[in-house]
Amino acid sequence: MSILSAKVWENCFFNGEWITAEKTYPVIEVATSKQLGTLGYAQKNDVASATTQAKTAQQQWWMLSYQERAQIFENAVQVAINNKAEIIEWLIKESGSIIMKASFEVDLAIQTLKNAFSLPSSIQGSILPTQNGKLSLAKRVPLGVIGVISPFNFPLYLAIRAVAPALALGNAVVLKPDERTAVCSGFVIARIFELAGLPKGLLHVIPGGADIGEALVNDPNIASIQFTGSTAVGRIIGASAGRTLKKVSLELGGKNSLLILDDADVELAAQNIAWGVFLHSGQICMTSGKILIHQSIFEEVKQRLIEKVKRFNMGNPIDPSINIGPLINQKQCQRVAAIVQSAILAGAHLEIGGKGDGVFFEPTVLTQVTQDNPIFEQEIFGPVAVLIPFETDEEAIALANMGDYGLSAGIISSNVSHAMQIAQSLKVGLLHINDQTVNDETVNPFGGFGASGNGTRIGGPANIDEFTQWQWMTIQTQAPNYPF
Repeated sequence: MSILSAKVWENCFFNGEWITAEKTYPVIEVATSKQLGTLGYAQKNDVASATTQAKTAQQQWWMLSYQERAQIFENAVQVAINNKAEIIEWLIKESGSIIMKASFEVDLAIQTLKNAFSLPSSIQGSILPTQNGKLSLAKRVPLGVIGVISPFNFPLYLAIRAVAPALALGNAVVLKPDERTAVCSGFVIARIFELAGLPKGLLHVIPGGADIGEALVNDPNIASIQFTGSTAVGRIIGASAGRTLKKVSLELGGKNSLLILDDADVELAAQNIAWGVFLHSGQICMTSGKILIHQSIFEEVKQRLIEKVKRFNMGNPIDPSINIGPLINQKQCQRVAAIVQSAILAGAHLEIGGKGDGVFFEPTVLTQVTQDNPIFEQEIFGPVAVLIPFETDEEAIALANMGDYGLSAGIISSNVSHAMQIAQSLKVGLLHINDQTVNDETVNPFGGFGASGNGTRIGGPANIDEFTQWQWMTIQTQAPNYPF
């Protein structure tokens, strides 16, 4: 039986078990507008119910042995592997992912589950120095109930990268997926863990709009919020969570620079630009948003890129020949079109593309973009390459560091030493020498500087920091005699 059959979740959401909802909305295939099913839409009172159940379940979960908790993740890995083809198909249809991207995303999700398998048996703390006859311990303990708010662009991976380690480290999770991709970023995860034997009440999936996210952030049972999404929404969540003293992890937007130095191989540079800009139609926080090219090779690199763009196939990503799929909806397509037109009015030159049709926007290349052009610092979230020439290292560094964002940067050069000298001046959380800006390997601490986040990290060694807290414990054979 299909693990994601609409019969499983039709008109439902996952409140520790499948619950029929009072309100429903359609699941839509992005490229065709075909309805794929109908799922439940949570209400505000469902949030309180979910967090209350999760708080009780978390205490029982933490009492289990580490072997019992680890077994769930070993089971989950196998469930995901066995149903990989079906999950890929849902990513293609619901999120508009091309086949290559969908396959890669499922592989990332499976690796994340494999990584989580080892967390219950990881070192739980340290023995600290103290006086003789006394034991002093620093222990890592769960936070409690984690609220996860996930986006639409890499819906499965950007949700499971928080859900899996949070559960593995002894927490419960209430997940609010983006309602546009609630199957991929919510119900897929619910079904994997349900079939893996996760105890009821530990994981809740409650699709909904901004009101559900607000209720989750303000709920007193939630100890921490892990949010991935826009900087504007992240600021609101950070402010709201601060009022209730919740721990907050904000993984936000980026205007990422890809620097092409004068000694770069022109063909490799064009390939890296094309991948960094146009993968998933530019709907990635790490997308290469500013392409800084040394003046001496600018024209040659530009022409190579345009030649590649001319060969792109745009259309329904269910077709294996397609490499440019749809944007998430027509509203987003209209937004990208407005950004491009605004840039052109401000002096940018349109080299190719620039038109939208429904949910599809042509891969676009812009040049003659000056620092006062709004697109210079604006996150586009669409298939638009912004090419900017530079003459000196100092100029390239200044252009790369301009703006509030500080997520990812890449440098392409045949001289690694030269590239590293430039790299140490770039203010970003993710930095790649001889690669473009879109990279994640599940074992790396992921996060940005400035408006790209709040200094937190998720992934690899950062997961223990993010989803547990320190507890200091001392042990003595007898209580001391104090002079009072």
